[in-house]
Amino acid sequence: MNAPRLDIDLGKIHHNAQHLVELLGKKGIAVTGVTKVCMGSPVIANTLLHAGVGGLGDSRVENLRLMKQQGVSASKILIRSPMISQADKVVRYADVSFNTELEVVSALSESARNAGRQHGVVLMVELGDLREGILPVDVESIMASVLQMPNIRLAGIGTNLACRSGVIPDAKNMAELSLLTSNLEATFGYKLDFISGGNSANLDWVYNTGAPGRVNDLRLGEAIFLGREPLHRQALPGLYTTAITLVAEVIESKIKPSMPIGKLAQSAFGAKSAHVDKGPVIQSIVAIGCQDIDPAGLRAPQGIRILDASSDHLILGSDRRLKIGSEISFQVDYSALLRAMTSPFVCNVFVNKQSHRFQLPPVAA
Repeated sequence: MNAPRLDIDLGKIHHNAQHLVELLGKKGIAVTGVTKVCMGSPVIANTLLHAGVGGLGDSRVENLRLMKQQGVSASKILIRSPMISQADKVVRYADVSFNTELEVVSALSESARNAGRQHGVVLMVELGDLREGILPVDVESIMASVLQMPNIRLAGIGTNLACRSGVIPDAKNMAELSLLTSNLEATFGYKLDFISGGNSANLDWVYNTGAPGRVNDLRLGEAIFLGREPLHRQALPGLYTTAITLVAEVIESKIKPSMPIGKLAQSAFGAKSAHVDKGPVIQSIVAIGCQDIDPAGLRAPQGIRILDASSDHLILGSDRRLKIGSEISFQVDYSALLRAMTSPFVCNVFVNKQSHRFQLPPVAA
């Protein structure tokens, strides 16, 4: 089998998505399955839809185009603010887009009019994480302008937390979003149907709140694919953490000194030596590197340690020599998964394609 590769268990992904859909559905919250980490894979997208997600969200127009061309039938949302230069493509491949700039919405309006179609817009509100978003004090005036634009349907409002600054979604900022929604509806006499409260980082808030207020949608990716929440990277109850693993092949295994020999300067990536003299050690290399993954986001199997990485080599320590040609499986965090999925040198292998329902182990694996 080809290596390096991602072994992607569709049954576990289906289980995670279905579990979250059912859990959030009890509180009146729908799930938008976020496909950006898997490059808009139609296979994974259809697995999410089969599990019951209400729609698909992606940050890249190219991924939305791929899903449309491959016949993925679902509402598709561009969850990154559109580039004005891609307005025509956004209207063509996305049913809805998240927006923060009137100039961009105006361009979408013109593109939608030229295409003879309606385009949905969600206004993103800044609630403290300092990434994208309209300041709350400015939302009313921007909404007034958007409502006047031809071929634009104002679908709702949303926010995003935790991604840049790590701001925790909590009762206070979620209540602020709900209050803003109600105030805007009262001011304009206009029903906002889609209130997107955030991402996988919102799950702790969901688990611990009795009522979500006006929030009726969350955009979930990391929780579905990795079974973890992004705030502390803790495993979520009832979810698999082993749906996707990275497999790499051993290309060298030797006994070498633990200290470099010669005068030292910066490494290829600007790091300085952090070696500790342990005498001769067993050092192995697998054929993958920083071009393909984030080494800090990998977890090696028991008995193997990640020592270092360069562009194309991941250097491992172990208590025994590793067989040349053998394969080592690593757990991945979101950063490592994102880079591995994006690398053209890492192939995807789908397993458990047919089995969508099976018994969950008593402890998240």
